[in-house]
This record gives sequence, structure tokens and C-alpha cells, in this order.
Amino acid sequence: MFIFDAHLDLSMNAMEWNRDLRNDVRTLRHLEKGMNDKPDREKATVSFPDLRKGNIGIVVATQIARFVKPDSIIPGWNSPQQAWSQTQAQLSWYKCMEEEGEMFAITDKKSLQKQIELWNDGTPNDKKPIGYILSLEGADSIIDISYVEKAYNYGLRAIGPAHYGPGRYANGTDSTGKMGVNGIELLKEMERLNIILDATHLCDDAFWQALDHYNGPIWASHNNCRSLVNHNRQYSDEQIKELINRGAIIGGALDAWMLVSNWQRGVSTPFDTQCNLETVFKHMDHICQLAGNANHVGIGSDLDGAFGTEQTPYDLNTIADLQKLVFIFRTHGYSEDDLKNIFHQNWINFLMKNWD
Repeated sequence: MFIFDAHLDLSMNAMEWNRDLRNDVRTLRHLEKGMNDKPDREKATVSFPDLRKGNIGIVVATQIARFVKPDSIIPGWNSPQQAWSQTQAQLSWYKCMEEEGEMFAITDKKSLQKQIELWNDGTPNDKKPIGYILSLEGADSIIDISYVEKAYNYGLRAIGPAHYGPGRYANGTDSTGKMGVNGIELLKEMERLNIILDATHLCDDAFWQALDHYNGPIWASHNNCRSLVNHNRQYSDEQIKELINRGAIIGGALDAWMLVSNWQRGVSTPFDTQCNLETVFKHMDHICQLAGNANHVGIGSDLDGAFGTEQTPYDLNTIADLQKLVFIFRTHGYSEDDLKNIFHQNWINFLMKNWD
């Protein structure tokens, strides 16, 4: 099954984790043997070879650089200018990977269709470039509104206004409060440029405000269900229903603390909590039940988003194991058309509808 994964922090792994993603996962883990500067060392799950092995031909790939105040307990950059510069280093890496033939930029219908045709031409995929759509996770690095168009011109096609904590444009996970004037201006500029609003990470106040003020395309690239795991990072059934009403697609995330209740970072394990790919299915199935169909859910794995196998379903070794989810959905009675929609076509249809 061809898979479209709507959220991977590839450039963060390349630039801040210093992972050469042209190596396979087994090699990445070997190269990190004995390292302990980050909790997921030796536990990587994502690489270009493993993406190809899993027949994952299109991804939404992020830029991410948070601005934080000096007293913040959340790590980040001390000025928007530094954060912007970090995103530009990440952009440079993506461009280098394009030049190496590892990646292919998707920015419109034409390039999207070209990538789909390439990966379905009947030839082996083990040397083909991974198609990527560029997204910004957290808008703090946008120095002022004029930078939105600069980013659009280099290929940015989706923006999540918030990440964790209070942000310059919107408040995110574990925070509260509505957006100020600059946040509303950001939404207006995104709408003018037809940049997708990624509702992921918006706190409840900002979520409802954003949907009131933004009339362009909306998705939630990596979100699970609050009714199954009660935390503000997840979305309530009411929020999910509103996203469905707006034609959004919601990507199922594979971070264990979003999948099972009472997860304790550094203490809980996937085996102890019985967190497996069946658990992922339960969240995605819940969205399908709310929608009454399989047309609003997809994969948005967030794998290697500052966590590795210590915090993923225990039956996932690398990102190639996303293919196991196809079997799980099938055994639960989902039709072949449903599987096609869930694993790639919902995202593709969304883009074909909303892009020029």
C-alpha cells in the first residue's frame, strides 16, 4: 500500500540530531551507540531507505524552531531572528537532499501528480526520491508577517501557528489563551496565500478562534482523540467534528503518550502500557466513527519527533512498519477503498481540491 505520511521532523533530525538520513535505521542506531545527549539515541525509526521500504512516497516534512523567553523551561532559540535562521538551515538541508536525488519538492498539483505517477509506474521504489511538502511547526520563527510570503516563495505550504507553550502568534499544548492581533494577521496572510492551516498543537482557545477567523484549507497533521487519552494535546470529539465539517483530514500520531493514558516520560514503556499499533487503530477508528466514513483520517506519524522506539508502539521497529496498520484496518472490516483513502488518498484529494 502506498503511504502518505503527513508529519515528519526530518530536518530537525538531520540538523539537530546530526543524523544522515541516507543511512538506514540500523546504521543510524549503530552510529549513535553509547550516546546519551538525547533520550532517543540508538532508537531512531526514520530514514530514507526505511521510508522506501515501507512504500512511503510522500511526506509532509517540517521546519521547526521555537522562540522562547530566557526563563522558559522549554528549549528553544532566544530571538525570532535566530529561530528563522535555524529554519533556513533546515531548508538548506532539504535543498541539498533534492540535489542528491533523495527528495522531491511538492508545491502544487502538477508536482504532486508527478510524484504519484513516479511511485506507481511499476518499477522498484528503492532509488526513487521521497516527495515532500514543506510545513512549519510553530510560527515563532516568522519574524514579521512579511516573512510569510518569503516562506511561501521558497515552498512552504502549511503552517501550524503554535507548538508547545505560549507562542508569538498563538498558544499551544499545555497553555491557554486566545491569539492577539498578530495571530489574526498571520491567519489572514495564510488565507491570502492559500497556505494550509495545521490546527495541530493549538490550545482550545486558539483552536476555536482560528476556525472562526480562517476560511482557507485546514488539516490536523498529527492529532489523536481526547476521549481516549484525556490531555489538552488531543482534540475533543466536538473539535474533531468541527474539523470534519470543515473538510479537514486528521493524521493519526504514533507518540505513545498520546496513545495510552497515564504515560510517564522516562518511566513508562510501550510493553508496560500495552501500547501497540492496534492502539493507533483505535484512535483513528474513533475519528472514522465520528465522521461516519473513512474520508477524514490519515497517517501523520510524527515518528522521530524527539522520541524513538522507547515511546512508540512496541510492534513498530522502523517507519516501514506502518504497513502493519493496513493489515489491522483490514482485519477490522475496512474495505479496500477505505484503506486506499486512509493511507494516501484522503491527503491527496485534500490537496487536489485546495491547490492550483
